[in-house]
Amino acid sequence: MAYDYIVIGGGSAGCVAAARLVTEFDASVLVLEAGRNDSAPLLHIPAGFVKLLAGDRYVTYHHTVPQAHLDGRSTIIPQGRVLGGGSSINAQAYMRGRMADYDAWGAITGSNMWSWDGMLPHFRAMEGNQTFNNALHGSDGPLKVSRQSFVCELSHRYVRTLQGMGVPLSPDLNNGAPGGVGYLQVTAALGRRCSAVDAFLRPAARSAKLHVQTQAQVLRIVIEHGRAVGVEYRQAGATRIARTDGEVLLAAGAFVSPQLLMLSGIGPADQLRQHGIAVVADLPGVGSNLQDHVGAPLTAETRGAHGYFGQDRGWRMLANGLEYLLFRRGRAASTGVEACSYHVPEDGRGDPVMQIYCVPTIGFMDGKSGGGLPAEGMALHSVLLRPRSVGWVRLRSANPADPPLVDPNYLAEADDVRHMVQSLRIAREILAARPLRDVVVRELQPGPAAASDADLAAHLRRTAKTDYHPVGTCRMGRADDDGAVLGADLAVRGIAGLRVIDASAMPQLVSANTNAPTMALADRAVSLMRGV
Repeated sequence: MAYDYIVIGGGSAGCVAAARLVTEFDASVLVLEAGRNDSAPLLHIPAGFVKLLAGDRYVTYHHTVPQAHLDGRSTIIPQGRVLGGGSSINAQAYMRGRMADYDAWGAITGSNMWSWDGMLPHFRAMEGNQTFNNALHGSDGPLKVSRQSFVCELSHRYVRTLQGMGVPLSPDLNNGAPGGVGYLQVTAALGRRCSAVDAFLRPAARSAKLHVQTQAQVLRIVIEHGRAVGVEYRQAGATRIARTDGEVLLAAGAFVSPQLLMLSGIGPADQLRQHGIAVVADLPGVGSNLQDHVGAPLTAETRGAHGYFGQDRGWRMLANGLEYLLFRRGRAASTGVEACSYHVPEDGRGDPVMQIYCVPTIGFMDGKSGGGLPAEGMALHSVLLRPRSVGWVRLRSANPADPPLVDPNYLAEADDVRHMVQSLRIAREILAARPLRDVVVRELQPGPAAASDADLAAHLRRTAKTDYHPVGTCRMGRADDDGAVLGADLAVRGIAGLRVIDASAMPQLVSANTNAPTMALADRAVSLMRGV
């Protein structure tokens, strides 16, 4: 059979688009997801993602090329490999970013539909906020958003400390101008994660027109006479071709979406020829413009059981698990990161470019690396919201099983280093202020001896890592923008019947976690396709 639409990738964007096409427009849709189903119980417990990031059953670990500005380190960027994608394994933070982020999208694409005013209706329509219901927030949508049902004492102390330093409390960090200090909202409700599968795909599964195939690795997009007409994929050892009478929607993420375009002959002609791939469309922007939030910690030892140290081991783990199973509350109902603040206006004025997360433990897991001392403690994790450093994604080979080469080019720009050094100094000021200082024993990393800017920059080179938000590698732009891969309608240039509808379409990184913006982008994509 031929489907109306084939969606490559069952992550956040793919779930939104597939569900809406089926339920609102009665379209037949095939979703091809390389990962497994989301049936494992740990995927639905808010605190479960920490355990999931320690394994590779539901995660692909992309190893970057050696980073020239991180002392030659190769870092790891985890990406979801499960139905629901990042929404099934992330820390569930619900963040939109700033009005200016989307107004910049509008300027880059020459279309107001990508501005803040153009995107806000899509955020509101999806959102089932358990706290807010106003011009900025929806309360009836399928994506449940709530305050965390458990917040530890270290997070409360962090918020009170910042207020004591004159930083205002912000009750809503999703008002288009986040600032001050506040508590995170998360994509969860009643102690349970709300993934894109939960919110969108599973309710749509009641329709016989939705077809979802997991553990189905797409090999290439089938293009005939300049039009995408199908997808070749491998499942259970067999190679198959699915065809469409409508469109192919690419939603495989910022690394795999450009890889699949290039494997299909769409991308920089010289790179394609190097790998023996026939050029279908010479688009030099495919794989360029990689942007990602980068972060680094300042850690401290604390006294007293105010955070999450040891709560995932031994009798404490059993007690926390029992409390969650019986009442859907307690520490297992928290994502473990509950508060943040905003700092460092760019060039001394304007919007903040740094976000500091209060992480109430030292050994916060980062993929397989883990780490941390066996002691009570906390990390103040500084994240660069608007990096100037830009990287790329390229083919490793013409074999779809080989992961792409990834170079985020972290901290290549001096201003990125300068802003992060400023944020580390602010983190020290926070630790030295009451009431946090009442429980802080000593700074551990980088340690008091790291006093100069050069010392702190060296610490950044040793510790900086992804904040899990790669975007931009198939970016949209104006018709006269030679580096743009997509038009403002998300259609791939030079190829009919093919659109990119995930975070790789973003022309510029937003000042926020990217899960909610990616879903809003996919929702906008459906409206564009259907003319509504």
